[in-house]
Amino acid sequence: MVDGVSTFFRRVPGAGAPVLFLHGNPTHSGDWQPFLERMSGPALAFDLPGWGRSERPSPREFDFSMDGLARFFTRFLQRMAIEDYSLAVHDWGAVALIAAQEEPDRVRRLIIVNAVPLLPNYRWHRTARVWRTRGLGELSRLLATRWLVQLGLRESRAGWRRHDPAFVDQVFEQLRDRRSAEAILSLYRSADPDRLAAAGDHLSSITAPSLVVWGMRDRYLPGRFAAAYAERLPAAELLEAPEAGHWPWLDQLELIERMIRFLTSGEDSRGR
Repeated sequence: MVDGVSTFFRRVPGAGAPVLFLHGNPTHSGDWQPFLERMSGPALAFDLPGWGRSERPSPREFDFSMDGLARFFTRFLQRMAIEDYSLAVHDWGAVALIAAQEEPDRVRRLIIVNAVPLLPNYRWHRTARVWRTRGLGELSRLLATRWLVQLGLRESRAGWRRHDPAFVDQVFEQLRDRRSAEAILSLYRSADPDRLAAAGDHLSSITAPSLVVWGMRDRYLPGRFAAAYAERLPAAELLEAPEAGHWPWLDQLELIERMIRFLTSGEDSRGR
């Protein structure tokens, strides 16, 4: 329990500073299972409230804004007695970057993968604009069918390929659940472009070795934000995956090993 919210997490035991993996929307910590299976040291991935197998309070009971979720990330660290940590974020896992800027010295290594840009000049993609519009966002949940979800998800992949049926089921379940949908709509409606940009004002305070990994065929988050993130972080490397989409490791499996090497052994993205 974190602040009264039952929180599901996956854990690889071990001593020392753990690697924390934070998922995006509309998925959950299961995104990181291929990484956890390959980790030999301490690692942890949890479901944000409203997502996955964590409790799904109503927006009246919980602050699902990006700042509210960032505060929850900090409280999760406190609850788990985690001091220093390495961090990997994808999509809306970027809320952990908001928290990390508050105490940047705690971050040992950082990976950013196709994350929501906490940067200037980002404009929301089509689906997000629907979710951010009152009435339309609520209607989109009621009209969603599994067929429409699997069709829509094809734009997240290079070559418009189909996702694995289990992945589609995971997303469909998330989008169709009323409480999950309320969390999603609250989060997106808290994130005006100017607020996103302001949320990354102090990214340069994170001086840990960092790796920005970006699937360049992401139709949600354009590839130019990969370089923009790398420019903000003082010790960043940039790894562009030209033939990968929004979940780049699903299109290029070798990225999993590259990212784990960076997080655990200090090797750079080319394995030197």
